[in-house]
Amino acid sequence: MERRDFTKNILAGAGLLASTSATSFAALPSVGSPMTPFKLKYAPHFGMFENSAGKDEIDQLKFMHEMGFRAMEDNGMMQKTPELQAKIGETMAKLGMSMGVFVVGFDNWPPKSTLTTGDKEWRNKFLTACKNAVEVAKRCNAKYMTVVPGNFQRDLPMGVQTANVIESLRQGAAILEPHGLTMVLEPLSDNPDLFLRHSDQTYMICKAVNSPACKILFDMWHMQRNEGRMTQHIDWTWDEIAYFQIGDEPGRNEPTTGEINYKFLFKHIAEKTKATQRTEFILGMEHGNSLKGKEGEMKLIEAYRACDLS
Repeated sequence: MERRDFTKNILAGAGLLASTSATSFAALPSVGSPMTPFKLKYAPHFGMFENSAGKDEIDQLKFMHEMGFRAMEDNGMMQKTPELQAKIGETMAKLGMSMGVFVVGFDNWPPKSTLTTGDKEWRNKFLTACKNAVEVAKRCNAKYMTVVPGNFQRDLPMGVQTANVIESLRQGAAILEPHGLTMVLEPLSDNPDLFLRHSDQTYMICKAVNSPACKILFDMWHMQRNEGRMTQHIDWTWDEIAYFQIGDEPGRNEPTTGEINYKFLFKHIAEKTKATQRTEFILGMEHGNSLKGKEGEMKLIEAYRACDLS
């Protein structure tokens, strides 16, 4: 089947060709050709459009591209075979898509590992993972990789833990920087045991590491839960932010399903990017779908069309 016909059938099957949907789907282009690219680089992940595109990851990439997305992120890239990593990178290059983050994991989630203690075994595991990440990044054309320092230690002063984390990150940055790669530190809200929780804390650590290879991943779902006032916190920490991730609250699903005004935030990020002459950001779609099946996948696309720049 021609991919143009494939796209048409998918949209028709989800009800997007019905004339009664003219209002709710007004932002979607006419069917019969690939959708107009989004104005910002939103990055879906594998599995997000599995009902529409099938389980094959290359087919999913092609579907993302036809729906207008020009980036993709994959937390589990390091666990894939080198052959698949290279195939993903080659496909994205042909499609003109940017690779977003993958996770530099040096332990299973939740992170039992920690860089806060200064333990040499954990530090060496982290540095080995950074070296492996360089090779993965080469294969899939990635620039950014997520790093989580691990858990807070209740028997160590916060300043000592922070110094231990900074020292490990400096050594990791020394591995990544010569290759033009950037680890992005992600403050999280998953549980109170995590060391890195706030954007200002992450900003201070990045300033101390003092390397283009160590920046902030500002996940707007986590930061809404941990600190709020996102526009202000983005402005305060702007020069150390290298990557954004998306998820509405509550529920951690697509924009328009919760309390976060993503249309406003996307506009703010775009205007500030232009004003400060920054490189265009990738905005990772690290969230679920509020509805199951093809209907949920089309609803997600509709939400991004509604929130994209006018």
